[in-house]
Amino acid sequence: MKLILENGDVYHGESYGASVEQGAILGEVVFNTAMSGYQEVFTDPSYCDQIITMTYPLIGNYGVSIEDYEGLAPSCKAIIAKEFCEIPNHWKGKKSIKDFFVKHNIPALVGVDTRKLVKTIRSQGSLKGVLAADDLSFEDCAPHFKNSLSGQVSRVSTKGPIHYSSKGEKRVVVIDYGCKKSIISSLLQRQCDVILMPWNSSFTDVQEQEPDGIVLSNGPGDPSELESVLPTIRELQEVYPLFGICMGHQVFALANNCKTHKLKFGHRGSNHPVKDIESGKVFITSQNHGYSVDLETVESSDLSISQTSLNDQSVEGLKHKYFNAFSVQYHPEANPGPSDTNFLFDKFISMLEGE
Repeated sequence: MKLILENGDVYHGESYGASVEQGAILGEVVFNTAMSGYQEVFTDPSYCDQIITMTYPLIGNYGVSIEDYEGLAPSCKAIIAKEFCEIPNHWKGKKSIKDFFVKHNIPALVGVDTRKLVKTIRSQGSLKGVLAADDLSFEDCAPHFKNSLSGQVSRVSTKGPIHYSSKGEKRVVVIDYGCKKSIISSLLQRQCDVILMPWNSSFTDVQEQEPDGIVLSNGPGDPSELESVLPTIRELQEVYPLFGICMGHQVFALANNCKTHKLKFGHRGSNHPVKDIESGKVFITSQNHGYSVDLETVESSDLSISQTSLNDQSVEGLKHKYFNAFSVQYHPEANPGPSDTNFLFDKFISMLEGE
C-alpha cells in the first residue's frame, strides 16, 4: 500500500489494520508531534477526514483502553507511522493497536519515512492525500483530489441533547461541534450538570435547558462553514457566561466580526508554548487545529487578545470587552496532556458563580 499526495509525491509502506476498500481513501494529511496519547489523538472528533501522521517513531506500545477514548469511535480516515508495536504492555491495555484499527475499520500504513513526509508538509503546507493499493498510479487517484473535504461538524456532532448528571447546582450547556469526552469530564469533576447539544441548536433550544453557562466545544474542519451558528453565539454571549475551546474559540471570534485563515500546516501536538499576556506566564498546551483567528481583525472588534503562541505569534486566547465571555485556541482539558491550563475550567466555574 502507499500514500499518494496531491503534489505527486509517493510514500510506500505496508498495510496495517483495516483494508482499503474501493481502491483508495482520501483525506487531509496532517502530523501530530506528541510522544504519547495516541488513543486520545485517534479518537478525537477534530481529526474527522484527516490522515494522521505520527512523528514519534513507535506507536502502540501500551495498547488501547476504551477508558481513554475521546469519542465513541474514531473519525479520522487513516493512520501513518514508522512502526507499530505488536506486543503492547500496560495494565490498562485491553487490546493492541492493530486490533483497534480492525475493530473501527481504520486503514494504517507502516514503515513510512515519516520524517520526510512531515518535512514535505512543513515546507509545502497541508496537502490532500490518497491511501491506495500498490497497483494504483497517481493518474488513477487524481479524480479523488477534486473531491472536497467539508461538512465534518454535522457528521460528528450529537443528533440530540444528552444529559450528563453530576447532581451539581450549576448547569452548563455544551454546544457540540465535535466535543471531546474530557471536556465533559472536566465539567462533571467540578460538579456541573452538563447538557450536550447539537451544533445547530438555536438560542431558544439552549434557553429551554435553563443553563448557567455555555461552552462552545472543539470540532473539525473550516470554521467559516459554520456561519449559520454565529447569530446564536451573539445572543448567547449577551445572556450567559461563555467559554470557547478550539473550534469554539474560532466561531466565537467569527461571531464578533473577526476573520479566520487556514494555517500552513496547523498546530497538532502536546508541546505548544502559549504566553498569557496579562500575567506573562508561559503554558505548555495540547493543540489540534488547522485554522487560526486573524490577528489584524481582532483589533477592530469587541474582543481583545489574551494569549499568543510563542511558536508563530498566532492568536491563542480571546476575551470579550463587554460580556462575560472568553476563549482559547488550545485544549485546556488537555487529554492526553499536559494539564498546565486546567485552571481555565475553574475560571469558568467562577464566572457561573458570579465572581
